[in-house]
Amino acid sequence: MADFYEYSIPELVRLLGSRFKEYRMQCNLTQKEVAELSGIGLTTIHKFENGTAGNLSLSTFLLLLKVVGQINALDDLLPELPESPYLIRREEKKAQRIRHTKK
Repeated sequence: MADFYEYSIPELVRLLGSRFKEYRMQCNLTQKEVAELSGIGLTTIHKFENGTAGNLSLSTFLLLLKVVGQINALDDLLPELPESPYLIRREEKKAQRIRHTKK
């Protein structure tokens, strides 16, 4: 397993683009079909897969995940946490924000 802390952000974007390409090909989709299904420009998809996209918005990435059937992988990325007893007040209401007291 790779230590992703060792990667720079542009390297991680390139890695994701490369992995996305593998998923796209596994789904037997062309870049043009992905563009049509997602509403994202063909150039953007091409640049993302080839590692030349400087950045990709989160919204765009989520659309691409949907097209290749991987949107549910978000649960693996950021699984829902159990409620913390520290965030529940006496009245059994969940705290809306955390405030630090001044000393």
